[in-house]
Amino acid sequence: MLFDLDRQIFYVFGAMFWPQDFVFLAAILVLSALGLFLWTALAGRLWCGYACPQTVYTQIMIWIERFTLGDHKQRQRLAAAPTSLHKALRLGLTHGVMIGFSLLTGFTLVAYFTPAPQLLTELLHNDLGPWQEFWLLFYAGFTYLLAGFLREKVCTHMCPYARFQGAMFDRNTLIISYDAKRGEPRGPQHKQADGQSKAGHCIDCGICVQVCPTGIDIRQGLQYTCIGCAACIDACDNVMDKIGAPRGLIRYTSEATLEQQLPEPGFGQRLRQPRVLFYLLLVGSVLALSLMSLLNRPTFKADIMRDRASLVRETNDGWLENSYSIRLTNATEAPQRLTLDVEGLPGIRLADGPRVVTLPPTQTITLGVRAQVEPQHADKGAHDIHFVVRSLTHDGVIRREQSSFIGE
Repeated sequence: MLFDLDRQIFYVFGAMFWPQDFVFLAAILVLSALGLFLWTALAGRLWCGYACPQTVYTQIMIWIERFTLGDHKQRQRLAAAPTSLHKALRLGLTHGVMIGFSLLTGFTLVAYFTPAPQLLTELLHNDLGPWQEFWLLFYAGFTYLLAGFLREKVCTHMCPYARFQGAMFDRNTLIISYDAKRGEPRGPQHKQADGQSKAGHCIDCGICVQVCPTGIDIRQGLQYTCIGCAACIDACDNVMDKIGAPRGLIRYTSEATLEQQLPEPGFGQRLRQPRVLFYLLLVGSVLALSLMSLLNRPTFKADIMRDRASLVRETNDGWLENSYSIRLTNATEAPQRLTLDVEGLPGIRLADGPRVVTLPPTQTITLGVRAQVEPQHADKGAHDIHFVVRSLTHDGVIRREQSSFIGE
């Protein structure tokens, strides 16, 4: 993808778009919003736990720490150790790699607007423009700050999605839940005389709270700060394995399944939920309309602007004349030949007759033309006319652009 702001051309997966095509950007934004609603209704906050850029960048920073500083216990020992050259070097290496990764993300952002090979050459020769430098450092700095330091605090205090997600949940939405009927009462697994324990399967070890990146206790029910990362599920399953209890005390499930003790519905059953079907219908409709519009995009564009400085004038042969500016844009990467004419009033013509124009690839040209008509066919006031642009390169491609002719 390349957003060439200088030439006002946007390349998306081989397709070329112009500023006039921003309706497709609106369609993408609508599809993204509906897709997020669909995903949430179907599977809760899986977006937050697995696909959100903040989560992904945070996980990358954690991988860097694990690679340079060791596992969690090793990092704790290093943090508690007194200041030393060894400690400073390891921390410096860690943050140096983080900063390098952040700069790489800033480079990828700017590469959406400046071709990556060109941008790399300018970077190596220290020839970046001021805006390129600003956005590279701006994006890199916030990546380093948000993913390297703030991390899940962004999810709990800054992200609006956590605040309104509850409005998109229902009793059938897939969420991380604690099975209280199976887990309570909490306590150690002491065997009774009959070989059975009166305690639930939850031994109250607190590991699910320790591994939670936002510090919540999932046993207290769903909370808006839960990002759906499933760290508590993995930790609890390990504990269940050790005590010989079945997995799934904490699991992805729904409120309806837990309350009614029903078997977990399959993916097909979840798709048949009314809310999910409604979102699927909306997504499909917007996608179908967008694809139809995309497939029927014109190969050229024409914009007509009448000269308002001079409404109407009379030519030497007694005809009435209006002036117009016509802006023609080639929406393809091959040259095109076009013919330009006018219709709408009896005997209306262009001053120099029908025009033949050659449009270079991806270029825009502006032409000045004059439309003329005999006075008896254009009395005082505005009259609707149409400029007709035909492609000689693509048979059957015609655009009729409406304008007005001022008579007297």
